[in-house]
Amino acid sequence: MAGLKLGDKIIEGKTKIVYALPDDPANVYILSKDRITAGDGARANDLEGKAVISTATATSIFDLLTSAGIKNHFVRQHDDKSFIAQRCDMIPIEWVTRRLATGSFLKRNVGVKEGYRFSPPKLETFFKDDENHDPQWSYEQLLGAKLEAGGRVIGRDEVEIMSRTTVAVFEVLEKAWATQNCTLVDMKIEFGVNTKGEIVLADLIDSDSWRLWPSGDRRLMKDKQVYRELKEVTAEALDEVKRNFQWVAERVKLLQTKPSAQVVVLMGSATDLEHGQKINKGCQALGIPCDVRVSSAHKGTEETIRILREYEGEGIPCVFVAIAGRSNGLGPVLSGNTSYPVINCPPVKADWGAQDIWSSLRLPSGLGCSTVLSPDAAVLAAAQILSLSDHMIWSRLRCKQLYTYLGLKDSDKEVRKDK
Repeated sequence: MAGLKLGDKIIEGKTKIVYALPDDPANVYILSKDRITAGDGARANDLEGKAVISTATATSIFDLLTSAGIKNHFVRQHDDKSFIAQRCDMIPIEWVTRRLATGSFLKRNVGVKEGYRFSPPKLETFFKDDENHDPQWSYEQLLGAKLEAGGRVIGRDEVEIMSRTTVAVFEVLEKAWATQNCTLVDMKIEFGVNTKGEIVLADLIDSDSWRLWPSGDRRLMKDKQVYRELKEVTAEALDEVKRNFQWVAERVKLLQTKPSAQVVVLMGSATDLEHGQKINKGCQALGIPCDVRVSSAHKGTEETIRILREYEGEGIPCVFVAIAGRSNGLGPVLSGNTSYPVINCPPVKADWGAQDIWSSLRLPSGLGCSTVLSPDAAVLAAAQILSLSDHMIWSRLRCKQLYTYLGLKDSDKEVRKDK
């Protein structure tokens, strides 16, 4: 608690305590407990070291989600058992996303075989009510309840925000865990409304939140299900549960990787620099390293090929973007001399643009470079190619699409208000 003045205890749950911060009213202090529970608290045990493990897992996950672009309540880690988060009025709904059928889903849906794969992921909602064992709610029940949080009534727009975000969070973490040869089977998350009135991902995300099967094998599971299925809780069994949680905490640090791909923008002339810098800026926003170079395929073919070989020799996924006006020889020359993807993005001008564009569109046989007209389109095309081998690029694209859609929903809501 060093350096922090704690205020009133806002709430104490089974595995954490939330305190107000008098000197920072927009944020709270969240302290994890050395406690593990299951069955709405029917089974509960002390587990020394769990607070440290849970905090390490949660903060790493929130760092990853923040980097991907998911809005969440995490501010910073305070110490090994606690972190600072935005103060939120919690919405009492658990949002569960499932990729594989297992657990309670099988009990509620007799006849479905364990391991049935949901594509797209299946989304379920449960009202948080321990006394009634968190009953499942339908979409209609959720709307009919007219829940309120942070001054917002939970209506169709709010449900849409949370449902879309829930699936995106799952898919981002699913991609991340796949890099460690682990299957994210299902997970639960919660949302809150912060002091700005925004709906954000909140609460903890740790080994209590998901089912995780290394190599896709249920027998190797590393999540809280091991604790749930114990016939007898012994010191040895709890040690095994703790080792599993520690395994997850160590692996989760490996999920947020540095970029292992790049975009190279080749311009036929320095006069195209403004066009090239727009692509560079767009790549940086998605966390993609980008180099901008000048080389004319017409006037310096050997140098163009030398630059091409330089980047091929780095041995990492790479997309080349060719910027050349008038007669575009740059893109076709690159495409004819590499197996790497090449995208033409000519700086089309009003005077001769209608004629110049054909040098990028009508190509000799055997060439596969594509053509886009705007720098933004070049960035997205390159990012989509590179996302096939880099889960963080994929995640940022996924979140960009999510918030583009939610931005349209917000605009639609504002228009409806004006009527």
